[in-house]
Amino acid sequence: MEKESDTKKKSCRGAIKAVQDEIIRRALERIRLKLLVTSGKGGVGKSTVAVNLAMAFYKRGFSVGLLDVDLHGPSIPGLLGIKDRIAEIHKDQTIEPIMYREGFEVVSLESLLRDKDASVIWRGPLKANMIRQFISDVPWGNLDALVMDAPPGTGDEPLTVAQTVPDAAAVIVTTPQEISLADVRKSVRFCRQLNMQVAGIVENMSGLNCPHCGGVIDLFKSGGGERLAAMAGVPFLGRIPLDPELVLSGDEGVPLVERNPDSPTVQAYEVMLSRILEFAEEGRKKPGPDPGK
Repeated sequence: MEKESDTKKKSCRGAIKAVQDEIIRRALERIRLKLLVTSGKGGVGKSTVAVNLAMAFYKRGFSVGLLDVDLHGPSIPGLLGIKDRIAEIHKDQTIEPIMYREGFEVVSLESLLRDKDASVIWRGPLKANMIRQFISDVPWGNLDALVMDAPPGTGDEPLTVAQTVPDAAAVIVTTPQEISLADVRKSVRFCRQLNMQVAGIVENMSGLNCPHCGGVIDLFKSGGGERLAAMAGVPFLGRIPLDPELVLSGDEGVPLVERNPDSPTVQAYEVMLSRILEFAEEGRKKPGPDPGK
């Protein structure tokens, strides 16, 4: 039989969780649009997409939060040039987000670590608790959009977001080649199983704009993301071409959308943002067919 002390501990944990659930619910009510940037495949540029999407929102006059839920390999601070900044934890244990710009707030586990080279060796429950705290313990305030950058796959981090932020919509990132599309199909199924809406699929690294002749070189083929979106019955958010300046952008910690607003790649982000806003205005969409069938 279960000991009385164990019963009391479970009851106490349940009560604490219920309180946190209510705090999370109230916090999320103040955020209009929640987007999870995700993919079943690593190396497709999710973090770069998340950073530039958040900056595209900001440049249109929206108040933005950028939440890095990649706990083992956070890269958002580096891409924004704020690796050296430490987030403040107040006496009441609330976490002050880093103000990247007025109206552009950032939270990442890396900003809480004194040793930037420290390994985060956590199992599922710890990761889930940390992500929940990133919502309950951070005074996000009123936001037009919260962009969340997830690690690759369909594991603890995107699962926790799906369960904690029930009205979040997924922005699924792929590259054009089949090896990426096969894993991204799993991401679409993941969203279906968890009743998470898909704001759309974006085809990243879709062609290289030659700086010499102006032509487009399809390094990884082209069109796979659009075909997958059609099969899945979800919006296609557009093709984002490769840009040699992305390397400089990442190393300098300045999003490309801010660094070179006239580039074809940035124009593709503007198209992507417009289509996401169209999705948000249309509201909930009916799920399409299973892309794996």
